[in-house]
Amino acid sequence: MDFQLLVEAFQQMEQTSSRLALTDHLVTLLKKTPAGLIDKMTYLIQGKLYPDFEGIEMGLAERMALRAIASSSGRSLSEIEAVYRDTGDIGDTAARTMVSKGQSTLFSEQMTVERVYSTFDKIARTTGPGSQETKLRLVASLLNDSTPDEGRYIMKFVMGTLRLGIADYTVLDALALAFTGDKTNRQALENAYNVSSDLGTVARLLATKGIAAIEAVQITLFKPIRPMLAERVSTAEEAMERMRGYAAVEYKLDGERVQIHKNEENVELFSRRLERITDHYPDIGEAAMAINCKNAILEGEVVAINLQTGEYLPFQQLMHRRRKHRIEEAMESYPVVINLFDILYLDGKSRTALPYEERRKLLTNTLKDVKNPMMIRIVPQVFATSPNEIDRFMASAIESGCEGVMVKMPSSTYQAGAREYLWVKLKREYRTELADTLDLVIVGALHGRGRRVGRYGALLLAAYDPNEDIFRSVSKVGTGFTDEHLDQFYRELEKHVIHQKHARVDTGMDMDVWFEPAMIIEVIASEITLSPSHTAAMGIIKDGYGLALRFPKFTGKVRDDKEPEDATTTDEIATMYRRQLKVHSEAKSVKRGETEP
Repeated sequence: MDFQLLVEAFQQMEQTSSRLALTDHLVTLLKKTPAGLIDKMTYLIQGKLYPDFEGIEMGLAERMALRAIASSSGRSLSEIEAVYRDTGDIGDTAARTMVSKGQSTLFSEQMTVERVYSTFDKIARTTGPGSQETKLRLVASLLNDSTPDEGRYIMKFVMGTLRLGIADYTVLDALALAFTGDKTNRQALENAYNVSSDLGTVARLLATKGIAAIEAVQITLFKPIRPMLAERVSTAEEAMERMRGYAAVEYKLDGERVQIHKNEENVELFSRRLERITDHYPDIGEAAMAINCKNAILEGEVVAINLQTGEYLPFQQLMHRRRKHRIEEAMESYPVVINLFDILYLDGKSRTALPYEERRKLLTNTLKDVKNPMMIRIVPQVFATSPNEIDRFMASAIESGCEGVMVKMPSSTYQAGAREYLWVKLKREYRTELADTLDLVIVGALHGRGRRVGRYGALLLAAYDPNEDIFRSVSKVGTGFTDEHLDQFYRELEKHVIHQKHARVDTGMDMDVWFEPAMIIEVIASEITLSPSHTAAMGIIKDGYGLALRFPKFTGKVRDDKEPEDATTTDEIATMYRRQLKVHSEAKSVKRGETEP
């Protein structure tokens, strides 16, 4: 397949500000793609070579990338660096400095998608002494036969700055339309994706074997399952009502959610974002190997712990374990435990169709002979039939250093990738009604002034609308940041800068800088108000108005354990606003009752 077809599609996608148009461009591209190439094309669209859990990245240093451009363009490295300082993007630097060659030279090799992908794969798999020089030569070999436009996207991909921001759900829509002609088949594709976490494999099965093969996809060991998610509630009464009078109540730990896959020879740990994180927690992996079963998939929460007091420590302590080097030192300085709460697969069989209460019993039985109870535990749990029982258990959880409690319907099956009221979270701060924490996506920024010159002065935050698969703005935030935070955000967000508002972002606000939706932060606010400019829950409460946060403040927590689509939803914010109105109304009623004769 001619690589230029992919380049033209990428150019169209970059220029669109409509999610529907983005989907249409994808459908057209997928229809042009040979069936045998569809999995690779699906990965390339997302800026990947393989699914996230494979952990395969290009790993080319920035300076080497600039040297590759210099080698291909015939310009000096200093000239290339000067252009890079001006553009701020290596892909744009390549396009500006390369001579238009295409396939004009006698010995040039045709630029196909297959060739580009194969070379990318070689680059990613090249390791050891001299690997950077080898990677440089491979990149230069592509650039030598590329047009400037082709070179632009080759370098964007190599450096991880493609920034098309195409979500999984958009790709699923496009696959359903391209290969079945019916968008309603997206649900079957989503089900297969939820248990395989491999969009490329789903695409290949659909293109080569049809929808029947998609419906036959099952859980596979060492391929992570997309996690089941929880909605939020504000009171124990509401939680009990959602559970229909009978609830499993567990500690809600302030840690990192981890999915453990193990057999008798190997163990792998995957994050909530489906990334392989085994190397971050080798102590957890070693403890999990001792679990007495042939194979299993278990879910739990890794939490930092004070070994002297047994108290759980804040989430930020875990970030010290996110390192590639000096792991043994980190294990000693920042001890952790894992609290397991679910079992999804055991001894060759999926257990997701079992009721949660039965899965919990199965988990308990599986761990009854665990050899390291100090390292691997079962999360504390009680069963409740009244709000008072939930409140009492929550007090115990908070005293132990937890955020609150998870409340789960005992009869619920495991619904991979779903966010339902079958599981709900009740956190300490939710009980104050007007001081909820929210996990929001950074989608834009204003340049800083005064002491913030050279940094961002305020960030535009958005909630996720799962019904439309877009991000709707809900607030600007400029408080709660230390100088260290401001520097960190400026560095991290530079990777996600785009030239215009993203097609999946909806807002009435003007920003100095726009970002692809990628980075989530936690904020707290005094209340939620109606807004004509922010679009979260637009028209749901009042025609022509969305919802916005009043006096938002960054809590200090960056949620890099979450995907953008895991952010607080617009429906959640609308629900929080309605609860806020109810509290205000009740408070006014009480006041009138106290003052009236």
